[in-house]
Amino acid sequence: MGIELNILHFIYLIFIFLILGFMILRKDTSMICILGIFVLGLAASLSMTKSVTGIFDSLIFALHELMSTVLIISIISGMSRVLMKTGVNEVMVKPFKKIIKTPTLAFWIIGFLMMVISWFFWPSPAVALMGAVLLPAALSVGLPAIGVAAAMNLFGHGIALSGDFIIQGAPKLTADAAGLAVSEVISASIPLVIVMGIVTTVTAFILLKRDMKNGKLKAEQSEMYYNNNSNIEKLISDKSKKISAVIIPLLFVLDIVAMSAFNLQGGDAAALIGGTAVIILVVLSMMAHKKKGLEKITEYLIEGFQFGFKIFGPVIPIAAFFYLGDSAFSAIFGCGLPETSAGIVNDLGAALANSVPINKSIGAGTLTLVGAITGLDGSGFSGISLAGSAASIFSTAIGYGTATLTALGQIAAIWVGGGTLVPWALLPAAAVCGINPFDLAKRNLIPVVIGLIVTTIAAIIIL
Repeated sequence: MGIELNILHFIYLIFIFLILGFMILRKDTSMICILGIFVLGLAASLSMTKSVTGIFDSLIFALHELMSTVLIISIISGMSRVLMKTGVNEVMVKPFKKIIKTPTLAFWIIGFLMMVISWFFWPSPAVALMGAVLLPAALSVGLPAIGVAAAMNLFGHGIALSGDFIIQGAPKLTADAAGLAVSEVISASIPLVIVMGIVTTVTAFILLKRDMKNGKLKAEQSEMYYNNNSNIEKLISDKSKKISAVIIPLLFVLDIVAMSAFNLQGGDAAALIGGTAVIILVVLSMMAHKKKGLEKITEYLIEGFQFGFKIFGPVIPIAAFFYLGDSAFSAIFGCGLPETSAGIVNDLGAALANSVPINKSIGAGTLTLVGAITGLDGSGFSGISLAGSAASIFSTAIGYGTATLTALGQIAAIWVGGGTLVPWALLPAAAVCGINPFDLAKRNLIPVVIGLIVTTIAAIIIL
């Protein structure tokens, strides 16, 4: 079945290459993204007014999509400032310092813990849990904040989410689209997830150690965790610190139990973590500042929001552009795309899938490319149904391999968009560690690309 493309698809594609080019040149992309939104709006509506208002509406759409993440990161940041101000965080990380003694141990322990927690509760809530406790411990032994972020991101939003073995949201979508049982996709994905995970994390670790050795990376305090011992005030007693250091992790453990007991996932799980963080912030502020506690609660929240919007601010324009590749376009402009369109990004992916000759090598390579393209909207999940459909088409032409091709497309889509490469998809890990999400995306680029190439070769061998 042919896919109908029009001028909007090609404009979108041109601006994707422009944005990627600016990123490679390490130039800011906000202007290009805003220009892209304007040009797309003008081409779709032929109205100067509609295209100008579309810029603002697309920014609102992006902010709405990202707001829950902005909010939880801001709250976690505010809570962390109270912990640092009172010195409770120092007491909390002491047990972990006994285990995390080197940057190498910090990277792998944080990564594996992140992977396990993410299997059960998905990565974004896991990032909030991990960052508040383990980031200071990792920094204290010399692992740079970007190394902590890379570990959490690659193991959580990469390995755990791309397999999604426990919650099974991703394999359910791809399996349904490919006409398979979920168990078939999960079974086929296990060797590919293992290959992708090992290659990517080992490559990332080698590059991280190299940059640390030659002085390009140093273990400086992240922006969120900027305080040191000299900044700690005697606001609460040592006994209160010790009690708080036990109760606070216990509350987050109870959150994990509640997530499991009440089947809370995604946004609901993040909301539980965020609400717990607010309670901790309020109680600690009142304990530490007594009569001034009411004012200090607001002050810590303001500091948290300042941090959150400072981190997220540069990402909103580029997210606004890429969201137009999915449902945002019709919501904002309401015209211009063919009636059969499944969204600009999905149309481009489907057109690619329908325009290449088929054998198992080309089929596997194309599925990886289709998955990666559909991941460019920063969701990872919006396009994986297309990966399942394309896998079904290709396997029919080849005569076998539906489950393997489906799993490959799923892995590519989620590693790119779910995600470890699209800057706004990896915001939680970057924000918790107080680093620029674009810097994290650049650090992930080489390991993830190498991982996708090796995993595609592995899929060809398996086929």
